[in-house]
Amino acid sequence: MAKYTRGTVTAFSPFDARADAEALRKAMKGMGTDEETILKILTSRNNAQRQEIASAFKTLFGRDLVDDLKSELTGKFETLMVSLMRPTYIFDAHALKHAIKGAGTNEKVLTEILASRTPTEVRNIKQVYLQEYEANLEDKVTGETSGYFQRLLVVLLQANRDPDGRVDEGLVEQDAQVLFRAGELKWGTDEEKFITILGTRSVSHLRRVFDKYMTISGFQIEETIDRETSGDLEKLLLAVVKCIRSVPAYFAETLYYSMKGAGTDDDTLIRVMVSRSEIDLLDIRQEFRKNFAKSLHQMIQKDTSGDYRKALLLLCGGDDE
Repeated sequence: MAKYTRGTVTAFSPFDARADAEALRKAMKGMGTDEETILKILTSRNNAQRQEIASAFKTLFGRDLVDDLKSELTGKFETLMVSLMRPTYIFDAHALKHAIKGAGTNEKVLTEILASRTPTEVRNIKQVYLQEYEANLEDKVTGETSGYFQRLLVVLLQANRDPDGRVDEGLVEQDAQVLFRAGELKWGTDEEKFITILGTRSVSHLRRVFDKYMTISGFQIEETIDRETSGDLEKLLLAVVKCIRSVPAYFAETLYYSMKGAGTDDDTLIRVMVSRSEIDLLDIRQEFRKNFAKSLHQMIQKDTSGDYRKALLLLCGGDDE
């Protein structure tokens, strides 16, 4: 797994799991809850340290930290704190399980996770899903989806994207021509060509293909996808293209739209802030500032409130004025 160093949350030092466990117990014991202590500790320790705190908590008090958080906290703040406690390795598998369980499938979650994770991460998610839920992720996904949307998800779940290497300009030209003929030049769209090329070629190759496509057609590939496809497939193809161009830019946009307009998509806001906090949230903040003329910090400040806001702002780190 790549060593990520662009997160806002890093290992806290000097770290004392027992002292943190004791402070958390005190914050939740007796009448009333000291939310401030809880959010300060949990947002400033990294995930591995939070797991050590949970273990110390059980050792010292014979109590489950996550159960206590659930019984003492409520609403979005509870969801955020419990999400921070979820071990990193299980985070994505858990999100996917909940996206495909019960009535209705949450296509947004399937799209966000499978478009943005690396092949190594996807292989890891499949393995954890099998271990934790004794079920095959691909079977679950195919059972709940259909059409070309399903087929692209299955391609992404194979986690067989070509590794980055020397880019073959001849193949770049060929792929760009194939996409042009499959979309703009054709009556109807040959979705399969889009799925195969966007789902299997290397990142560096596809970046060149997008440039070449623009030269040949006069359109950005996103414009063609927007015109030629619709619904869940369109959203997934666009997410794949955006992640090929820049994963942090994709997440900056995801965060922006989770807060823009009336109402907030708190599930998305929490999922992205927690899952990227130790990976690339610094880069996401940079892209956010560049693309939306305001900082992520300012938008969270304006769009949320209470302890929930305090915790999100601490995860965000700084304000990029």
